[in-house]
Amino acid sequence: MRKFSLLLLLLPLLLAAPAHAQELLAEVRVTTENVTIADRQLVQQMQNDMQTFLNTRSFTRQTYRPQEKIRCRFFVGITEIPQNGTYRATVRVLSTRPVYGTGYETNLLSFADKGWVFNYTPQNPIDYSENTFVGNLSSLLTFYAFTIIGMDQDSFSPLGGSAYYDRARTILTNAASQNSTNEQDAGWKDTESGNRYWLLNNLQDPQLEAFRSGMYAYYRQGMDIFITKPEEARANIATALQGVQQAVQRRPGTLLARAFFTTKSDEIANVFRSSPDQQQKVQVATLLSEVDPTNSAKYQAIMQQR
Repeated sequence: MRKFSLLLLLLPLLLAAPAHAQELLAEVRVTTENVTIADRQLVQQMQNDMQTFLNTRSFTRQTYRPQEKIRCRFFVGITEIPQNGTYRATVRVLSTRPVYGTGYETNLLSFADKGWVFNYTPQNPIDYSENTFVGNLSSLLTFYAFTIIGMDQDSFSPLGGSAYYDRARTILTNAASQNSTNEQDAGWKDTESGNRYWLLNNLQDPQLEAFRSGMYAYYRQGMDIFITKPEEARANIATALQGVQQAVQRRPGTLLARAFFTTKSDEIANVFRSSPDQQQKVQVATLLSEVDPTNSAKYQAIMQQR
């Protein structure tokens, strides 16, 4: 009874306690190969501040154990300094996911963003509010944090990332409409093909839902069981690829499919190369060559391996 009474007393405090999820294990690298910055400490602090922002902020109310944190990397290449304190950069964003029962990590997201524009001064912390625009740098980092978490969630449950794409949409909308700073960034709008606007648009497009459903089959029902049930895993991955095929047929040239095959072509070829089912190999190679003709030679080689 005393334990029950104590629990009743502690329950409001437990419910009121903030969740410290800290979902990301991010690494940020800032390079300045195309510009001259005399103060190297500024570059190091910029890198540290971005990394600290991603790694110490809670973007969800879920609990992530240290081994469950999502590994991601941001390669930021400064290309221009239009004025003191303002930077233009190209950025590659990578995120990975461990494959259950192995030491292997498979890529979830590999995306090149060619249009970052942001203000940064070492004396000012990177500030952020989800529902209002504060600065482009915090908006960019948070947008990708939600996108990374959403894609990770899609790989563990069917369409599990939807809520995080909605939150990324709020960031995009606020950043696209802001006129309070000099950080006008075309990547937030539909004016350029292949930018972050279209990445999110693809992820939220109902016509491409088969692609997202396929990601659950690919990762959770495929890669995660490959060591113990390789035949079942290959069958599920083949089903996932059919979802990708449906998406490509509905939206030819879709950004999601291009990004997926740029990252996955070698992995998929390796999965099916050792299959004992020749008919399956022929079907998969034919499908892949249709939806990803750029890597057709890799897929044709699947049929030649026994």
